[in-house]
Amino acid sequence: MLITNRQQADEYYQALIERDSNYVGCFFVGVKTTSIFCISTCRARKPKRENVNFYTHFKDAMDAGFRPCKVCRPTENSHQAPQEVEAAMNLVRDCTKAKISDQQLREAGIRPIFVRRWFNQHYGMTFQAFQRMYRINFAYHELKSGKTATHAALDSGYDSLSGFGYTYKKLLGHSPTLSREQSVILIDRLTTPIGPMFVCATDQGICLLEFVDRRMLETEFEDLQRRLKTTIINGENQHIIQLKTELNEYFAGQRQHFTVPLHSPGTDFQNQVWQILQTIPYGQTASYQEQAIKLDNPKAVRAVARANGMNRIAIVIPCHRVIGKDGSLVGYAGGLERKKWLLEHEKAHA
Repeated sequence: MLITNRQQADEYYQALIERDSNYVGCFFVGVKTTSIFCISTCRARKPKRENVNFYTHFKDAMDAGFRPCKVCRPTENSHQAPQEVEAAMNLVRDCTKAKISDQQLREAGIRPIFVRRWFNQHYGMTFQAFQRMYRINFAYHELKSGKTATHAALDSGYDSLSGFGYTYKKLLGHSPTLSREQSVILIDRLTTPIGPMFVCATDQGICLLEFVDRRMLETEFEDLQRRLKTTIINGENQHIIQLKTELNEYFAGQRQHFTVPLHSPGTDFQNQVWQILQTIPYGQTASYQEQAIKLDNPKAVRAVARANGMNRIAIVIPCHRVIGKDGSLVGYAGGLERKKWLLEHEKAHA
């Protein structure tokens, strides 16, 4: 949304001049003379007051025709965890077998109250809940590898087998003894030049990659859990690690094809459409009509469009390469400005 309140806009301009880090993510400033937008801490030369507009979200700035600044990288850094929070998360990831206490955080130069507030605001959960999910994820992989529930509980830092079993069942929906037959969906968050994204994966491969502001995202999560008959918990596996590497290479213009395994539950027709999407060459586009013809069903244009809209794995399954028959940009769940950015990015590196 464009900020129209003069007093608020003046406050934001002062924060921009002072490079106040407390305002990072609170506003995005579009510079009319350069057509770029920034965050409050940008080191670039400051524009005049009359040459800027302020927006509440970077997507609003992109919709208004502004491009992300290459100096402050607003779509990445506005949503990036502060240094203290990132350090706390790394402690959890490096020590999944034990609970990280407030004292350990303080010894590492991290303020526990700051971490707790940030997690509640940005993750919708407590830092302790985040820890529990990572410890249970570690235990889940221990059980899948053949360890007993007792060994998995002790290795995950639990003193009580009953406490471990209760927490495990609460998070995953089944007891530890059933884990060899059950699977989970792991979810993690990453940043990109055009905004933060959620990535989900099973043991089979990536099953979701979406922008965090995508409409109906909660519905997608629910549908995914229903189709796979499992639950989503915070964590990371080899597929998510590979996806992050390949996505970084893609945005750097160094990768045109993804090799990370995919797990895309859907109808037979949807999977046919998603397979055809992956045949559209990098840097090129195709219409819904052309997709329907490849399916040997030229009249299925609307059905193809619906299947495209149901694609949960953005960029890797490139629904952004589909345009209207007349060459116009058509609906994209991540927003038309992102679609335009992706097409221009691929054209520049094709």
